[in-house]
Amino acid sequence: MNRHQQHLLHLSYIRTLILFVICVALLIAIPQLQLTPNLWMTGLCLVALISLNIMTYIRLHSRWPVMDAEFFVQLCADVVIYAALLYQFGGASNPFVFVLLIPLIISATTLPKRFTLLMALIVGGLYSSLMFSYLPLLDFSTSHQHTLVQLFQQHITGLWISFLLTVGVISIYVVQMRNTLMERDLELHKERERSIHDRQVLTLATLAAGTAHELRTPLSTLKVILSDLKEEHPELNEDLSVMQQQVDICNQKLQQLTQDASQSKSMTQPLDQFLSKLLSAWQLMRPEARYQLATYPDQIPLIQSSMMLQQAFINLLNNALDASQKPIEIAIAEVDQHSVTVTIRDFGTGLTPEQLANMGKPFFTTKGGLGIGLFLTVTSLASQEGEVRLYNHPNGGTLTEVKLPVTHQSSQES
Repeated sequence: MNRHQQHLLHLSYIRTLILFVICVALLIAIPQLQLTPNLWMTGLCLVALISLNIMTYIRLHSRWPVMDAEFFVQLCADVVIYAALLYQFGGASNPFVFVLLIPLIISATTLPKRFTLLMALIVGGLYSSLMFSYLPLLDFSTSHQHTLVQLFQQHITGLWISFLLTVGVISIYVVQMRNTLMERDLELHKERERSIHDRQVLTLATLAAGTAHELRTPLSTLKVILSDLKEEHPELNEDLSVMQQQVDICNQKLQQLTQDASQSKSMTQPLDQFLSKLLSAWQLMRPEARYQLATYPDQIPLIQSSMMLQQAFINLLNNALDASQKPIEIAIAEVDQHSVTVTIRDFGTGLTPEQLANMGKPFFTTKGGLGIGLFLTVTSLASQEGEVRLYNHPNGGTLTEVKLPVTHQSSQES
């Protein structure tokens, strides 16, 4: 629903309220003041207002957006119908004449300046015409007898009701408009944050691609030099073999970094199998790692496993291991029909308020590294409709919560 569709919806509410007040006022005023209105003209105006509201309701269910001109025509229709009703009941002397201001106020708060000026001319012209052309509210040539005091009191009562009606309508509409503006500002803020985030990811991807390309040459050179050193210095064969192994690992990582994204597929997998394979691979990468894995719950959910998700967990595990002097604790904390939460707790010093506020932002680090590990983790989990949150544990250390969507049995491997 676009901006003017919401305004049109609010306008239909206002019409309904005004229609109700008009009907109640006529039912009370006609017998009390012994009015003899033209029932055909009055009924025609009320039917026109009801029909306009029904047409508006149907219009709101259309896919076409509401433009400025269309919304302005709707307001003009309201003004004309209100003026036609006022013409039959005293014109400008009717205490409910303030209802003509409502479309002008709506136009001033929602439409461009040219439409507001045109609406002001229309309202001013109709009000001026009602000053001289109208059907008298009371016919003093007949047997109607009203004292001046009674007429004044009735006019004051009408003004009071009209004032309350105008206040209520304006208040409701302004509140609705404020809520609409707040929602739009919130959406703009989220869109701006997403744009900044996308630019940061693009920057990192560009830097990673350039770095991967530039590192191929020095790694190839190191590989050749190490091969020559092994022939020239057999006594250093063991140390050189370790160095060559590390160079090979770097080459493998570069190949993974530059491979086609389409080769990295996701698959439906039970969470316990995913964690078991993940921890086995992580143990090979970090032989010094110590951890405690809590007993799996009876209900093991299915998740979409991928290389991105594995790397995201490895980043979190590495962060926890680097911060903790004791074995870290890994557990499946919560499982429901839609999501599963995995927790990783370390026993380090915890995080300061500043660190908690900046966690997940690019190039922010507490370990002296590049500061992109947690940022890439957050991005990877978000791409799979997951999220990660970090807290200071009440008993010390940091608690990391990873929330993942649950895949049902009918899901297929993608």
